[in-house]
Amino acid sequence: MTLINSFDIQNIMKSIDEQILRTTKEIIVKFIEMGRLSPSNIHESFKDIYTTVNETVKKNVNTTVPSNDKQD
Repeated sequence: MTLINSFDIQNIMKSIDEQILRTTKEIIVKFIEMGRLSPSNIHESFKDIYTTVNETVKKNVNTTVPSNDKQD
């Protein structure tokens, strides 16, 4: 069985958090490009979009690492 130590979990979560932030930024940029969002109200919209992306990702993240053990 493969065990995950706390350092591995921290690295995994750091990577996930970076991806969430990057995704939120890309969504904001697309909304601005499409004219659906004004640069003057980014602050309010960013929080809403970040919260939605964060909750969606964290709800669906599987933090277990598959083991190499064979199950009979």
